[in-house]
Amino acid sequence: MTNIQQRPLPDSFSSDASAFERVLAARGLRGPADLDYGLGRLLPPAQLGQVHDAAVLLAEAVTAGAKVLIVGDFDADGATSCAVAIKSLRSFGLRDVGYLVPNRFEFGYGLSPEIVGVAAAQHPDIIVTVDNGINSVDGVYAAQQLGMSVLITDHHLPGEEIPSADVIVNPNLPGDRFKSKNLAGVGVIFYVMLALRAELRSLGWFRDSGITEPNMSQFLDLVALGTVADVVPLDQNNRILVQQGLNRIRSGKACEGIKALLNVAKRNTDRIAASDLGFAVGPRLNAAGRLDDMSLGIECLLSDDETSAFKIALELDSLNSERRSLELGMQNDAQKIVDDIAIGEDETPCAYVLSDETWHQGVVGLVASRIKERTNRPVVALAPGEEGEWKGSARSVEGVNVRDVLVRVDSLAPGLMDKFGGHAMAAGLSISGSKLQRFGELFVQATAEMTRDKDWRKVIWSDGSLSANDLSLEFAEQLRTSTPWGQSFPEPLFDGYFQIIDSKVVGERHLKLRLQPEHSSQHIDAICFGYLDEHVEPENSRVRIAYRLDINEWQGRQSLQLIVQHLE
Repeated sequence: MTNIQQRPLPDSFSSDASAFERVLAARGLRGPADLDYGLGRLLPPAQLGQVHDAAVLLAEAVTAGAKVLIVGDFDADGATSCAVAIKSLRSFGLRDVGYLVPNRFEFGYGLSPEIVGVAAAQHPDIIVTVDNGINSVDGVYAAQQLGMSVLITDHHLPGEEIPSADVIVNPNLPGDRFKSKNLAGVGVIFYVMLALRAELRSLGWFRDSGITEPNMSQFLDLVALGTVADVVPLDQNNRILVQQGLNRIRSGKACEGIKALLNVAKRNTDRIAASDLGFAVGPRLNAAGRLDDMSLGIECLLSDDETSAFKIALELDSLNSERRSLELGMQNDAQKIVDDIAIGEDETPCAYVLSDETWHQGVVGLVASRIKERTNRPVVALAPGEEGEWKGSARSVEGVNVRDVLVRVDSLAPGLMDKFGGHAMAAGLSISGSKLQRFGELFVQATAEMTRDKDWRKVIWSDGSLSANDLSLEFAEQLRTSTPWGQSFPEPLFDGYFQIIDSKVVGERHLKLRLQPEHSSQHIDAICFGYLDEHVEPENSRVRIAYRLDINEWQGRQSLQLIVQHLE
């Protein structure tokens, strides 16, 4: 059951305010002045814990010509983090800098002792982790035993034991006073590189070496991509980073890799929005880590050659098509499991744990996410790995911290899971196949314990209705360009009553509509993606919809289009 509710507004909010002012007020902004995303409003690097120690360590490496190895992660945040680190260090004059990304199918996540063994063959002086490492206790110890220094840059929540790295930069470390706890991994390494540049400047490195001091804003396109793709909350600091990155892309100053990925995704760089990074660029980059090797994605982002970047982008696009095909089949399998559970239950379960021997472990997170959206319940999807081990991804809903659920499972059955970790809304785990049934029982039990008083009805938060004047290209453009929208700063959603003038099915699953707003004579195009997955085509009748404003571009012409999120 779905319930459309209007977003609450401050008591002092004026009823005479514009629709745009209403949108801002519902998100805690006082007015257009709060949309000042100048770099001068960015939180200073010095406020981030241990960032100066990291800068000193890396400055010694740069000035001594040491060998630095970046150890990344196999998602878009990890790939962009790796690219920012390498490009920055090279621009500072460090020649011997390389990278290593664990193959998720062979090594799994993070700086494990096994990946340290692979790294040791390159004889680095310093290992720098990006978007990982905060839980790599054994890996850090192994690296230090081999004589390597370790700098951890991460944003994930730490476990009970903190690694003994030389330096750790993570805004989520206990006691860290950095005001934005929501930096993505790419945001953390960007801050470290800002501090390193300042340290090198104070040493006179750029002057003495004849190096033009780099402008760090050149890397903000990568920071924006990683931040949006990792779905971290877009607080004020992250919105500055993303908006500045979008500005660079719109002005044609993006790196060749991002330009190429936008090209193959058929996106207009002049009018790029945060959603394009999240739904067009991010998935193509992630496809490399899901199905193959994220090194392919990193090479795309590192390339300075237009032809080479485009060739790699085409490979990533092909991998993404393969991923979509795999995902669709797995989604259908998962939905059948859910339907079978529903038939056998007197009431809807509070959580789902789904697994299948034919599933691909690189895609289970996407399947968990889609089933979570359909059921409005926490979902864990698992696929087999090697030697009897299964890899799982969990996705959750508002009000249920899935990492806390896994912690509770671990307390009920210590050692049941081999490894686990993550955030409130997303987590991962590995477990022996023989323990899957027990895990499923305990996961549902732990979720039930933590959600006794939860109202499971799905709530769609609306920014209210729009007048005929606001149903316009001008207002859609204002919403698109004024600020980046994303996690915890949601894109405006409106609701209202419409008459269906015409409807037709497109792409087998989507519903194309021609609508007439109530109390208006105008006709507006609308599309409801995936509507026929769960519904039949509606009759030409009066409907209530929740929708976003969008601008459709066709043959050089622009027209208003509504993206329907819910139709009743």
